[in-house]
Amino acid sequence: MDLELSHEQRMLLETVKGFLEQEIYPHEEEVDRLGRVPLELGRQIEKRAIEVGLFAANLPESVGGGGLDYQSLALVEREYGKTSHALHSWIGRPTEILLACKGDQIENYLMPCVRAEKRELFALTEPEAGSDIMSMKTNARRDGEDWILNGSKHFISGPVMPDFAIVFSVTGMNETSRGPRKRITAFLVDVDTEGFDISEGARCVSYRGYQTFQLSFSDVRIGPKQILGEEGHGLELSGKWLSMGRVWVGASCCGKAERLFDLAAEWAATRKQFGQPIGKFQATGFKLADMAVELKAADLLVMDAVTRADKGKMTDSDAAMVKLYCSEMLNRAADNTVQIYGGMGLMEEMPIQRLWRDSRLERIWDGTSEIQRHIISRAILRPLGA
Repeated sequence: MDLELSHEQRMLLETVKGFLEQEIYPHEEEVDRLGRVPLELGRQIEKRAIEVGLFAANLPESVGGGGLDYQSLALVEREYGKTSHALHSWIGRPTEILLACKGDQIENYLMPCVRAEKRELFALTEPEAGSDIMSMKTNARRDGEDWILNGSKHFISGPVMPDFAIVFSVTGMNETSRGPRKRITAFLVDVDTEGFDISEGARCVSYRGYQTFQLSFSDVRIGPKQILGEEGHGLELSGKWLSMGRVWVGASCCGKAERLFDLAAEWAATRKQFGQPIGKFQATGFKLADMAVELKAADLLVMDAVTRADKGKMTDSDAAMVKLYCSEMLNRAADNTVQIYGGMGLMEEMPIQRLWRDSRLERIWDGTSEIQRHIISRAILRPLGA
């Protein structure tokens, strides 16, 4: 990626690249083979990230974070995207929704996450409510001043067993012009709360070592001070940060696509068939050309979105375009790289097959490609009355 970067941004990139080369890349094959990140390795990455100032770089300086602007964060997430998500997730980026903490919540939840003393999970997805959030069944009913929580969540991901979860639950119904609509509230729920059970979920073939958890709640009593934000405003609260999460997925997809492109170009220049490098055959060379064009377009799309975000002008549709195009671009790049390598691209001894597997998940999490197209088309049609 060729961008005009400030001196500070170049120094930041050098720090990130050096960190990844020393702390992340050497462990990728082992983690993929084991299907887990050894706890001592994860803690080592966490400790080193704190030492070099990368931990909580996404949060403002006012709470002890790195205070990076969106453009700088995009550069960082792009570099992280080149590596194993299971490993670089130990370089903590606490979810920005915790900035809604107030009162005692700040010292009990926000600050411990900034200091790497606690880890959180963002618990929204359910077995029957993935992209269809309004099908959520997890519910909380009032009992005096407290709330009684029941339900379950799955595909809730994180690098390690958490200390608490940000749990989204139905707390009532609102009457709207479009009919009844569920009222969603976010709760801060500690893992040792009676009735809250958490266990490791199914293993994914993408990003091996990055864990998924299953959460269940059976008459879990929650005090009024455990509400994050305001009752009934959970989705609005999460929406302030979910869109940026999709932009970060797009940025990381660009990083992974660049790594694949570099591998494909090197192979095409050195692998010979019929007496010449295979890159000289149009069937291969044109694949490289398409990869280069699409990667540049994706990078520009990300930079446009973060520029808008830094000005407070980014829309949900902008973020959806980034997530949609970058994730699908990456999958084309991964598939083309496998094709250029031929059989070698699927051998376990090569990194190509791992990057190919990892790439597939990007079109699913943080909203599937179909959901992104829905968001974009809705933004086009609603102003026209449709």
